[in-house]
Amino acid sequence: MVKGLYIHIPFCHQICHYCDFNKVFFKDQPVDAYVDSVGKELALWKQEGALDQPLETIFLGGGTPTSLTPAQLQKLLGYIHQYVPMADNLEWTSEANPDELTKEKMQVLFDGGVNRLSMGVQSFDEDLLKRLGRTHSNGDVERAVAEAKEVGFTNLSFDLMYGLPGQTMAQWEDTLEQAFGFNLPHFSAYSLIIEPKTVFYNLMTKGKLNTVTEDLEADMYEKLMAEMEKRGLKQYEISNFGRPGFESRHNLLYWDNAEYIGVGAGAHGYVKGIRYSNHGPLKKYMAPLEEGVRPILNTHEVPVNEKMEEEMFLGLRKTAGVSISGFQEKFQQSLEEVYGAILEKEVANKHLEIEDGQVKLTKQGRFVGNEVFEQFLLN
Repeated sequence: MVKGLYIHIPFCHQICHYCDFNKVFFKDQPVDAYVDSVGKELALWKQEGALDQPLETIFLGGGTPTSLTPAQLQKLLGYIHQYVPMADNLEWTSEANPDELTKEKMQVLFDGGVNRLSMGVQSFDEDLLKRLGRTHSNGDVERAVAEAKEVGFTNLSFDLMYGLPGQTMAQWEDTLEQAFGFNLPHFSAYSLIIEPKTVFYNLMTKGKLNTVTEDLEADMYEKLMAEMEKRGLKQYEISNFGRPGFESRHNLLYWDNAEYIGVGAGAHGYVKGIRYSNHGPLKKYMAPLEEGVRPILNTHEVPVNEKMEEEMFLGLRKTAGVSISGFQEKFQQSLEEVYGAILEKEVANKHLEIEDGQVKLTKQGRFVGNEVFEQFLLN
């Protein structure tokens, strides 16, 4: 059963040097027509019966949803209300860039039902921000948070990044210190991954990127976990920390391997056991919708063995881990019989532990999470 909805807004006023998501410069793009296309795609899902049950979460991602004008945002929210049934305790998140987040836009979002803002802050070192291709200043962050609270938002989150080119431990400690000064209930913090087709990748291939060492990156992660814990922000996933009750419920759907609809150019979804992705280029996304057809690029019916793999590598991202009885119930096979040898090996390596009926990463295991997850993909 579908529990969540992701909507992709691919427009940006500035492309960050590390970003490999499906995005285009806002200028000279058919933005209004794109918003109408999202409405058409939602209408098709409604016709197909996938939007019959109230959803628990909605997430506006990008690109940058806040690159839209207030009128465009209002139109988008109108389509969502028209086609999407919502649970009473709905979590509705929008990603946001601090410098684009005007009070007027926040008012439109808040009045339209959005109740959680996730701000791309990345760093409080203004030199590092410029190197990342970010356009906001620390003053923009202060203004955006203050105005968000004035509008009525109480559920706010910052995205932070570490392991950045040339970043020192002192700069990371300062960013954490300044972030905590806002007294927010949630933070996401990611180490930089250099993806192909990005500015950073091109610099790296030319030997012009001053990357940090693996040891320094690990020390930064350790510092992150310690400082979050000190302030009562519980680590509930490898990169996410929140006060009780403020965890990102939408992202938990992904890690719980639950079903969700993805709408928009290049969006991915998982419905009725089928993973699918939409066309990425705007014209290829919008043209089929003109004909009343969903803009599907590809579909993949997930076989049981893959569902089990996904259950493990997604579920182990959560601090709570994977439920042994839940696995049995879902797949009619025990975790032990499917993955016994891997569990034994990774428990011996002190990367996994079994506690209270859950298999989970140890603290040591969080540093090598991807290596642990790979074990379950080789089965």
